[in-house]
Amino acid sequence: MPGPTAIPVISDPTLPARVDVVVIGGGIIGASTALELAERGVSVLLCEKGEIAGEQSSRNWGWVRIALRDPREIPLMAEAIRLWPGMDARTGRKTGYTRAGIIYAAESDKVRARYDRWAEHLQPHQISARILSRAEMADMLPGAQMAAGSGLYTSGDGRAEPQWATSAIAEAARDAGAHLVTHCAVRSVDMVAGQIAGVVTERGRVACDKVVLAGGAWSRLFAGNAGVALPQLKVLASVLRTTPVEGGPDVAIGAKGFAIRRRADGGYSVASSDESIVDIVPDSFRLARAFLPALTTEWRSLRFRLSGRWREEMGQKRRWSPDEETPFERCRVLDPDPSGRLLQTCWDNARRAFPVLQSAEIAQSWAGLIDVTPDAIPVISPVDDMGGLFIATGFSGHGFGIAPGAGRLMADLVTGTAPVVDPWAFRLSRFSDGSKIYLDSDV
Repeated sequence: MPGPTAIPVISDPTLPARVDVVVIGGGIIGASTALELAERGVSVLLCEKGEIAGEQSSRNWGWVRIALRDPREIPLMAEAIRLWPGMDARTGRKTGYTRAGIIYAAESDKVRARYDRWAEHLQPHQISARILSRAEMADMLPGAQMAAGSGLYTSGDGRAEPQWATSAIAEAARDAGAHLVTHCAVRSVDMVAGQIAGVVTERGRVACDKVVLAGGAWSRLFAGNAGVALPQLKVLASVLRTTPVEGGPDVAIGAKGFAIRRRADGGYSVASSDESIVDIVPDSFRLARAFLPALTTEWRSLRFRLSGRWREEMGQKRRWSPDEETPFERCRVLDPDPSGRLLQTCWDNARRAFPVLQSAEIAQSWAGLIDVTPDAIPVISPVDDMGGLFIATGFSGHGFGIAPGAGRLMADLVTGTAPVVDPWAFRLSRFSDGSKIYLDSDV
């Protein structure tokens, strides 16, 4: 079954000869960056090898959450939460944003204590987060049959529609003056004396002064061809959606064995809150040392498997010249098969916890490949020694909700404006300058 279909965005018919900035990748991070730049009067080309939002940007859960974010992401997510309520008016289109709150169920005192510790990180930002009692959980989730005795509740969190939001943002960028070209892969950057001078696409060269690589799961491959070491792997995430159902929870819920959120069509998106599938590929061995802290911390939630992706990635070119066909042209959209076993388990768990879901049916299921970094926080950074090259990738499954803030921060870096938040934690050089790489133990 193919993945979900985002609202179509029609490509501009031709490439511009020159722009100030080329953004590579038509996901929500690239689109948000392009919108920010265009609104500031910067001429920008958003170039996408396939369709706008064709991959993970239309396949994610649709959560807009600060709950259980890594503390290093919280200031940027706070900015994103400030921006999301105005996105419909800003873009002139529907994004599906609704502030409905999120509950993370706590099945034990140990988990509750961890949530208590994490909530302290929100105090400087004046964002509400509190632990619900069993009685409060029952009041907020009438009819629920959950074992959890408490839960972390963030009332300012919400949701948006992945199949709507990126297209809306991209079209708004075009309204502000950006060029949007789809089915056009950027093959390489053109460097002159260590400085960006342009990009070479499959349709020809575009002169520019700066490039933002926002290629999601493809970013490592593109960066490697440019001589940039970017430690990034892929994780498979499976999701299903249901037919509409009356009387279900409006608040999104993450619990042991499942996660759900209401959709604009009245159904629910359902996924696993605590299990991810990792395909073993050649990069698994190349990056084993870099990802050792993540493996040590997260091994209980990771399910490794040997699949057809080994052969696919083993056969991919890792180096090419600007006049050669690239892997991006051979595969326009990553559309992996979902895990039926995992989704059935999540669906069974969700229906046990919320009997009202018994009347719903599975309407569709899909999977996406998430771009992950060794410390599970993104790279939003210039590239040292390559003047004019910037990278925004590795959002590790957190990119949809944080995108408006991430786009603003990247635009600040590109234009030399005072950054909306301190970008130090997101620098690419943390993986090579001897910094300790770690995952926060409370998220």
